Amino acid sequence: MPQSPARSLKRRVSSRLTTNSCEKRAIRIVVRIIVGLGNPGDEYGRTRHNSGFRVVRMLAQEMGVRMRSSGGDYLVGEGNISGRDVLLVLPLTYMNRSGLAVAHILEERGESPDVLLVVCDDVNMPLGWLRVRRKGGDGGNRGLESIIQALGTEAFARLRLGVGEPPDDLDLADYVLREFNEDETPVAEVMETEARGVARTVVVDGLDRAMNTYNKRVGFDGPTAA
Repeated sequence: MPQSPARSLKRRVSSRLTTNSCEKRAIRIVVRIIVGLGNPGDEYGRTRHNSGFRVVRMLAQEMGVRMRSSGGDYLVGEGNISGRDVLLVLPLTYMNRSGLAVAHILEERGESPDVLLVVCDDVNMPLGWLRVRRKGGDGGNRGLESIIQALGTEAFARLRLGVGEPPDDLDLADYVLREFNEDETPVAEVMETEARGVARTVVVDGLDRAMNTYNKRVGFDGPTAA
């Protein structure tokens, strides 16, 4: 019986992590696939949860790339940033099942999770903060949770965009599906624009440079502790 993309990928990832564990520190991770998390459909277009979608769409526009249907569970666009080939991906599985699309694209392309940069919203950070991490948990983001489960590893880079915590009287699921209010929108737009630049830096200069430069609030000078 054929294996699912997720199960097949988990086997390959486990094997790679075992055989290359002694070499990994010397390897410079090169990001080649940027995934924006969100929900498909115009009704979700401006919500907090679709911050990742918007950043990847901005990248596509800047690169002159048309996002097209793969015939599967994601949109894909191929281009380059400063001469480096990059694949842009927007899962169409809805946030809670993002891992299915990510596992599919990695299996299809014969790639491993260490070439990924996942762009997503984060309710644990104040609005306007950006943070790049080499790996880590899901932080309560259901899209990241799905990807970690599907790939069987937390070892993939992520760019988190702070969208602020929900008020005490509002359910988290309802909060992330709301749009930014009038006061928040300008900050969110600047943050997303800067996140596009962060993604470019990750591809061109590497994760370390991006982490040292951009782990901060938009509009503030100098990095903060990650």
